[in-house]
Amino acid sequence: MLHSYHQRPAKEGILTLKHEDRDHSLRSFEGHQPQLGNRVFIDRNASVIGNVTIGDDSSVWPWAVVRGDMHSIRIGQRTSIQDGSICHITHAGPYNPDGWPLVIGDDCTIGHGVILHGCTLGNRILAGMRSTIMDGVIIQDDVVIGANSLVTPGKVLESGFLYTGSPARKIRSLTEKEMHYFTYSANNYCQLKNRYLAEYR
Repeated sequence: MLHSYHQRPAKEGILTLKHEDRDHSLRSFEGHQPQLGNRVFIDRNASVIGNVTIGDDSSVWPWAVVRGDMHSIRIGQRTSIQDGSICHITHAGPYNPDGWPLVIGDDCTIGHGVILHGCTLGNRILAGMRSTIMDGVIIQDDVVIGANSLVTPGKVLESGFLYTGSPARKIRSLTEKEMHYFTYSANNYCQLKNRYLAEYR
């Protein structure tokens, strides 16, 4: 069940923050208010703006920006947007009539300082620190993107592979251990955000 931030029950996540912290972290834009699932953690120094939906047990960490102003952003369940990451959309205009939303699936780990811009990420994605994923990119389920990689506009990344480089290229298939790491990382951040939520109660 999703809640707009001003309606969320007090024990279910973001409304456990102090009033002034909540107002700083979550902002409406042109009538669109962020919609949060259950037990979502938004750090007081993050910014979540406009037409943004975040699924159950996901988290947005210090200095991350999730800006759904000229299109929508959808973030799935148990996904972490880590410190300093920037999540934005592609606006509709003469060069792209429909624009592109930003869509992030379930159990994704978006590492520190990642830039996501108008792209679609499937489930169980690990975006390494300082990687950049550009407009129109589609990343299928179960993909690792190495740190500092650049995924150029319109590229499709196939399921089950490691991609690294600038521009990013397919390196090898993921090992069984790496495939299990997706849910391990997601669950680790779920547990951590619960500890942070407990600090605000």
